[in-house]
Amino acid sequence: MLQGFKEFISRGNAMEMAVGIVIGAAFGKVVEALVEGIINPLIGGLFGDVNFASAWAVKLGPATISFGLVINAIIYFLLVALAIYFLIVVPMNKMAAMRKAKNEEPEAPADDVRLLEEIRDLLAKQQPPM
Repeated sequence: MLQGFKEFISRGNAMEMAVGIVIGAAFGKVVEALVEGIINPLIGGLFGDVNFASAWAVKLGPATISFGLVINAIIYFLLVALAIYFLIVVPMNKMAAMRKAKNEEPEAPADDVRLLEEIRDLLAKQQPPM
């Protein structure tokens, strides 16, 4: 039972997933700092409220609906998605395409094509050069 778990953990996919989770968590902090430190103040400067998280808050009795927090989360999500796409997905797709092109062997011609090529070559040998 432990041997099966060891094989599962030592497989590439499980290890890559674990590394991806750790890197993703660290990258999330970088994006969060970018959103909170640069993007929100810029947007807040445009709309006159530096604290963008509390911007566009609507009070409904004791409850507060904060549209700024939702917009903050959307910005955060889009930045993470763009970064993951351009830094991970695009390079991996290019590497996979290069690996596929490298590993592809030219297909052997079909039997009928091979026979026609042999006939062509024999006919070319029989005709005198001009």
